Amino acid sequence: MEEMDAAYLKPTSLIDSDHPSIIELARKAADGAKGPIEQAVRIYLTVRDGIRYDPYVPFHRPETYRASHVLKMGRGYCVSKASLLCALGRALGIPSRVGFANVRNHLATKQMLERQGGNNLFVYHGYTDFFLEGKWVKATPAFNKELCERHRVLPLEFNGREDSIFQPYNLENRQYMEYTEFLGTYADIPIERIIAAWEEAYGVERVRGWMRELDETFGKGGPDFYKEDVV
Repeated sequence: MEEMDAAYLKPTSLIDSDHPSIIELARKAADGAKGPIEQAVRIYLTVRDGIRYDPYVPFHRPETYRASHVLKMGRGYCVSKASLLCALGRALGIPSRVGFANVRNHLATKQMLERQGGNNLFVYHGYTDFFLEGKWVKATPAFNKELCERHRVLPLEFNGREDSIFQPYNLENRQYMEYTEFLGTYADIPIERIIAAWEEAYGVERVRGWMRELDETFGKGGPDFYKEDVV
């Protein structure tokens, strides 16, 4: 039996599993489920397809990661969606935490790669860890079905018993995702650590520029990831 810290059942200011909207969604999604495994699968699918993946959210603002806010907005990037899934798990009494990894994305959009200076390494990609049947299993709800179809990759499934991480190849057998390093797990979202890692990978000025841009354009017709060119 692996170790389980009680912190992984408690709400935090960002993983606000005690928020009424989180409790309501968790109960609705898990209604009729037979045990924690099925509950975890239900909430995974709810977040994967019910929350639109959007990498152009203000990653420097705490509300971007607050589970109840992610639910209200209906969109977020991988860490935002991992936070929401984690909160839903805790609301159901399933020990849950957020995990991070560096991934090399071989099928990003042309615009996003240009934005990152040609760097296809995505640092501090977020996923959710559930404690089920005596062990931790990874769940990755980042990409909804619509986005997977655009990128010619099968939607990522989760069965509650095995790690669910990005596929190495897409439907055309082209290299898709490559995990380069796992960075650990947390009871809450380490925003400052994420930003510091981004600054190291992409440059301080570039990251600060993203912050200024998102402060000016978010919610006002900024970049639309779903209209970008898949490479």
